[in-house]
Amino acid sequence: MALSGLDRLAAPLAAGRGVILTFHHVAPLALARFPENAGLRISPAFLEAVLGLLARLGYELVPLDALPARLAGAGPRVAALTFDDGYRDNLDHALPVLARHGAPFTLFACAGFAERTAPLWWLDLEEAVLRLDRVVLDLPESGLVLTAASEAEKHHAFRAAYWRLRRCPEPVLRAAISGLCRAAGIDQMARVERLCLDWAGLRRLAGAPGATIGAHSLSHPRLAWLPEAEARAEILGSRDRIRAELGLEPRHFAYPVGDPASAGAREYRLVAEAGFAGGVTTIPGTLRRSHSARPFALPRISVNGLFQREAALRTLLSGLPFAFSRGAAPSSG
Repeated sequence: MALSGLDRLAAPLAAGRGVILTFHHVAPLALARFPENAGLRISPAFLEAVLGLLARLGYELVPLDALPARLAGAGPRVAALTFDDGYRDNLDHALPVLARHGAPFTLFACAGFAERTAPLWWLDLEEAVLRLDRVVLDLPESGLVLTAASEAEKHHAFRAAYWRLRRCPEPVLRAAISGLCRAAGIDQMARVERLCLDWAGLRRLAGAPGATIGAHSLSHPRLAWLPEAEARAEILGSRDRIRAELGLEPRHFAYPVGDPASAGAREYRLVAEAGFAGGVTTIPGTLRRSHSARPFALPRISVNGLFQREAALRTLLSGLPFAFSRGAAPSSG
């Protein structure tokens, strides 16, 4: 699309009123080898390029709270920047870039990562596959045994295990990953300590100009897979922990994983009932005027680390890819 120039032709119609961009890791060095995880990291240099491209295309950077009015009104297209999970590299590497551009942003904090009680299971799975020659997942209906001796076998094993686990209930997924980590000698909470901000770090980031903190659940589960009472507890609990630890009111919620299989109408209702002003998904798409009336199911465009090229991002911003692929699910996050 970029090479053909179709994205530039389509942008006046398909780009809508603006975008919400999703970031996870911003770090100079790669954090993962498998594509499903590698896509969650971009370099600080590419974040700089993203902000430069938005400026050249005439986007105005705005906080999430400003979106409803801006979508309903006139004026230039708008872009809101969001960072999911609460990683240390957001403070160390992303914040200096954002500060240079005076860019407002929202970081969605997961309380369990800040408190070292919830694992980064997708990264644990990757490390286990890299360490083991044989991947054994203990699952209730039928287990999964995969050979992982060669590089090609490891890529296949990770992909097969990852997507099989994404089809499992949340407790089954967590238990299977824990068992695999024990077999591989992996300390799950040590990884969270190494990669994620604690509450003190989140307080530092929250005090930066233009920063706001949103809620991202207590333990990062796929909420749609939980009973309603548990899903409500995850939503309310994350709000309350942020209130207690940071002394501020989180106004927006990011649904963990955020694809249609992980959050839907019930979760949108629960977030509204919890008193949030809005909720963001990972369903890809641009923003339309109609989204001002549907603030609890906002689409976002993931800035994918596998495609750190301005041409690729320009095509996504045009909205053209989403005209052909409505509701496509992200790989992870």
